[in-house]
Amino acid sequence: MNKPVTSPAVQRKYDALVGELVKTADVKAGKMFGMPSVFLKGKSVAGLYGDDMVFKLGPAALEKALKLEGSRLFDPAGGRPMKAWAQVPATHARRWHELARQALEVSG
Repeated sequence: MNKPVTSPAVQRKYDALVGELVKTADVKAGKMFGMPSVFLKGKSVAGLYGDDMVFKLGPAALEKALKLEGSRLFDPAGGRPMKAWAQVPATHARRWHELARQALEVSG
C-alpha cells in the first residue's frame, strides 16, 4: 500500500501544531514508519498521514473524534484498524490541537 501524499497546506498546519506542542509540552517531533509523528516519553501519540492527522486517544475522546465527518479508525495496512487511533481529515484541522492535547493526556 502506498503512503498517501501530504499537500503543502496541510504540511504547514501540521508543522505549526507540532512547533507549538514542542514549545508547550515535553514532546519531540520525529518519524515512525516514515510518517511525521509526535512523541511523548518515546511513544508516538499523533502523526500526519497524507492530509489526515492520527491521534492515540482514550475511549471517550476516541468515540467523540470518530463522530467527526470523515474520521475513522486508523488502518494504514488495510484490514487491521488500530483500536485506539483516530484518523481525522484536514477538514477538521481546527480540532487537531484539541485532539493532540487529549492524546498527550492519555499517553502522559
